[in-house]
Amino acid sequence: MSALVLDGKALAKKFEHELSLRIAALKKANHGATPILATILVGDDPASATYVRMKGNACERIGMESLKVELPASTSTQQLRNIIEELNNNANVNGILLQHPVPEQIDERLCFDSIDVSKDVDGVTCIGFGRMAMGAKAYGCATPKGIMRLLEAYDISLEGKEAVVVGRSPILGKPMAMMLLNANATVTICHSKTLNLPDVIKRADVVVGTLGRPEYIKADWIKDDAIVIDAGSHPGGVGDIELAPLVDRVRAYTPVPGGVGPMTINTLIYQSVEAGEKKLAALME
Repeated sequence: MSALVLDGKALAKKFEHELSLRIAALKKANHGATPILATILVGDDPASATYVRMKGNACERIGMESLKVELPASTSTQQLRNIIEELNNNANVNGILLQHPVPEQIDERLCFDSIDVSKDVDGVTCIGFGRMAMGAKAYGCATPKGIMRLLEAYDISLEGKEAVVVGRSPILGKPMAMMLLNANATVTICHSKTLNLPDVIKRADVVVGTLGRPEYIKADWIKDDAIVIDAGSHPGGVGDIELAPLVDRVRAYTPVPGGVGPMTINTLIYQSVEAGEKKLAALME
């Protein structure tokens, strides 16, 4: 029996239609103004430029505005923080995205945490992470939040399941683990230094690959009927998990490409729309 394909591309398209209706309502209630997502790109990394362009295109498709800020690779930490502060103080900007990674001379964490938490629609600030982990209202990191929305859309319950997250980055692996925990899964976080990694993965009902290494997680490490989430994206159309041998024996999986990636972008836009709605609601009180 073939596995259920968790089609993030199709789902994102459906959600975009719904978001376009919400944007139309916002424009009607706000004298034609729409929420604005500000994107900051530092340097000329081709992959980062592509991601920023895709996010701008997603805004355009639903009728929302985007403000593109492009800075040279020589930008300093303080110069970047000054730009972020300007956007924090810009009443027309509802969401701020600082594209990861930034050039090595920049203190990325300090710059992430310079973003006003009310505009942190990419869920990258420490305060936002802390609120999310404690179950308080917060914007979730876009990729793990996109994964959770994907699982919810396909009615996949996580309660009581044993989940293994492979990867511990502060904007993917760690928030992913906290979101799964908040959904009542039993969570183990693994990484490249984990001993006996195949044995840990073999017991998992849910496997989430976020390590950033092409096909590092082998198919024979994953048990039958597992739910497989691959958050990796590498040249050649492969992710972090060896997916091809799994399609006929796991319960569900995210394809690469077309699984997690579209939901990451859609979640960023979704949270930007939500920020715009919150701002309008506050103005009307």
